[in-house]
Parts: sequence; structure tokens; C-alpha cells
Amino acid sequence: MQLEEILTADRCHCKLTGVSKKRLLTKVSELIAKDIAALEADDIFNALMAREQLGTTGLGNGIAIPHCRVPLCQEIIGTLITLEEAIDFDAVDGGPVDLLFALIVPEQKTDDHIQTLAAIAELFNDKDFCFTLRHTHDTEDLFNIAVTYK
Repeated sequence: MQLEEILTADRCHCKLTGVSKKRLLTKVSELIAKDIAALEADDIFNALMAREQLGTTGLGNGIAIPHCRVPLCQEIIGTLITLEEAIDFDAVDGGPVDLLFALIVPEQKTDDHIQTLAAIAELFNDKDFCFTLRHTHDTEDLFNIAVTYK
């Protein structure tokens, strides 16, 4: 899986300021709905929040990968956001989050969901990748780094 298959420049945002977990998931939902006309921001937000109720998607080390299935979703969709200041995300290590990759998946793509989630988690386990994303100050650069990183 390559990030360029699921991520677009329009679904990246660099150094977002003044957010909480709820506002961040709202922003993610809005970015996706703006880019994918068939999806509603409220449906995405509600699915993300329902998934968070099952357990945090904050992995630790400042990283969160919120993910969910959305009924009208036709393809796997990613969104990448870096934060100006880290926020509480109920991460497993108790630490704040400043890097977020949201994953929206069609309801019927269970295996693809798991495989894509695992690939993203592995990528975000790379400290050099995360360091580079955290020190990028331009949204276009953020997208380009994400899709070209090897």
C-alpha cells in the first residue's frame, strides 16, 4: 500500500492550531466530506466518534490513527494532519498527540481495512518519518513527504 493511493493534498493539513480531540475529528470529517462529495461530514464524524468509544486510536509517541467504516464510502480514504501543539487524545501511553492519520474505509472492506491500518501503523513507527512530518511547515510539503517517503 502506497499513501498516494489513499491520500490527497486536499486532505492534508499542516500545523493546525487551537484544537481538541473532538474539534480535530470534526476537521478531519470536514476535509474528507469536502473532497469526497458522496460523504457527509456528520456521518464521518459520528463513525469516528463511535470508534473512539470502543477504545482510543491514540497509539502513543504522539501519534493517533483514528479509523472507521462509513456506509457510503466507496474507497479507502486517508487524511494527514500535524498539530502546532499536541493535544490530549487518550493515547495508550497517556501522552499528547501531534500527528494524526485518519482512515475511512468502505463497510465491506474488512481485510483491506486491517491491512491498510497495519501498513500505516508500521510507517508511523518509523521515527525518521515522524520527525520529518513534525518539522514540516507547509501543507504541500507535508503531502509530498508523506507520499514519497521510502
